[in-house]
Order: sequence, then C-alpha cells, then structure tokens
Amino acid sequence: MNATYIQNSIAQLKTEIFMDVRHRTLQKYTGVPVLDENQLFYLLIPFLNGEEWQQEQQEAAITVGIVYAALAAHDHIKELDATSKEQQLTVLAGDFYSGRYYEILAMSGNVALIRNLSQGIVARCENQIKVYENKQRTMEQWYTSMSTIESGLIAQFFDLYSFSEYIPLIEKSLLILRLEKEWTAYQRGQMSLMGKALEESVRRNGATFNSVIQGKIVHLKTELSQIINQASFLQSDIKQALHAHVEASIASTNG
Repeated sequence: MNATYIQNSIAQLKTEIFMDVRHRTLQKYTGVPVLDENQLFYLLIPFLNGEEWQQEQQEAAITVGIVYAALAAHDHIKELDATSKEQQLTVLAGDFYSGRYYEILAMSGNVALIRNLSQGIVARCENQIKVYENKQRTMEQWYTSMSTIESGLIAQFFDLYSFSEYIPLIEKSLLILRLEKEWTAYQRGQMSLMGKALEESVRRNGATFNSVIQGKIVHLKTELSQIINQASFLQSDIKQALHAHVEASIASTNG
C-alpha cells in the first residue's frame, strides 16, 4: 500500500459523501460540505488495514462523514453575523445534511448505528457546551473534551463494527492534530472557544500556553508511537502510514 492508494480511498469516500448530500442552491452559496481529510483517513484505517469491510461498513462510514459535515456546517457559523444569506444558508446546509443522515439511517434500518451515532452526537455537543458553562475545568478535562469532539463519532463507529482496538490510535492522533491547530491559531490570535478555555486553565496553573501545549503534543506523540509499534494487528505499511500521517499533517498545519 502506498500514499496514492490511501489518498484515492479518502477521495472516493469524499465523493460518495458529496453525492449523498449534493444540493445545487446550497453548493452555490456555501460550497461543498466541509470534510476533514484527517478524520476520513482515521475512519478508513480498519479498511486500509485489511479488516472485513462490506457494503454495510462503507455505507456506515459515509453516514459518519455526513454527520461530521452537518456538525462542521453549524460550527462554521459566525457568532456575530448570522444574518447574511450565506450564513443563513450555512445553517440550512447543516440542517439539510442532518436530515440526509437521518433519512439514510432510517432507510437502512441499522438501529445499532443509529444508537451509536446518536450517543456520539450527544457526547460531542455536551462537550462543546462546556465552554459556555461557568465552571472551571482542568487542562486534562479540556483535553478529554477535545478528544471526544474530534474522534468520538469514529470511536462509536469502530465500537459497533468490532474495531475497538483502533480507538486509542485515532483518539491520540486526532487530539494531537487538534492541539496543533489550537497552537497555530494561538499564534494568530484566532483560537476557538475551547482553545481559549484551555488557555485560561493553563494560566491558572501559572504556566505558558506554548510550553504546555508543545509538551502535551510531544507526550502524546511518544504514547502514540508506542501504541503503533506494539499493535500486532497493524500491518507494517499501515504503521508507517500512521507515523507519517501525523508528521505530515503537523508540518502542513505549521506551514
């Protein structure tokens, strides 16, 4: 397996997701759905590693991608300007994508997937809401919230289809990438609300955001490397791809 095969697999999944949620008016004003290729890569890891992957798993993966697209559309609404046509249509796009994955799930009759994704959406939203609550939280609690937001839905998908051994890999990988994004945003003064909450927690501990986040990333990368190296269920080329993907994504983010 090489990088081209992996990229083609991600591109194929993106195409299938786009086909399921295409809408001419929404695309004209809001563009194609926002899909994070890092999340799609980790969503496909069992498939790329040669696990049994039938049409049911592929359709479920498409549905997970649509869920992420719906949530991303709502996340991209500007808090201080939700009155323009583009902003209003972005809200509608998120609602439309949500309707599509509910419709697809209902038609499939996959009750277990409905249950797992519903649990994942609830957990994600609960953790996003925490930034608005008047309650102090530790840095570790914010890390846990970020991890749930980034990888919780994929973890639910993996749990359903007996891919649970992959969950620690994707949790640490996607948390590393989220922290890298927050660190880059911090340099530009464009942090997310959760990033700002984490920064406040860091300050309360008398530390600097740069040193704490950089240290956490290094620690997570060390743990992730150990997990990958010790994972007997991973093929050697997948191990290489996992190591390379985080490094490449970090380099891209910092560039």
